[in-house]
Amino acid sequence: MGSFKFETNPASRALNVVVEGSFSQEDAARFVAAYNDSVSKFNPKDYDIVLDCTTLNVTAPGVVPMLEQCYLMYKESGFKNVVFTIAKNPVLKMQLGRIARTTNLANYEIREV
Repeated sequence: MGSFKFETNPASRALNVVVEGSFSQEDAARFVAAYNDSVSKFNPKDYDIVLDCTTLNVTAPGVVPMLEQCYLMYKESGFKNVVFTIAKNPVLKMQLGRIARTTNLANYEIREV
């Protein structure tokens, strides 16, 4: 089961998002609803979105299309930058990078910690 937490930081102009575990389609649907609620409260064009994925598991193939939709949401929202922070996990890094390229998300960065 996946979990997530959104926190807006107006001082640093960042939407900090923590995503953990393995996401099911139901988890992804809950994530999208929470994302839309959070993003409706500020102008994303003035913000970065920083996704802490350090405890996120590699996504099952059946959930990848929903993950791609999330990337498209980030792109359509117009965030200045999309930053993924991950633990050293080459498979997850490759998966996140592949989805970013597939969705033409140009302003992304993957940081390994």
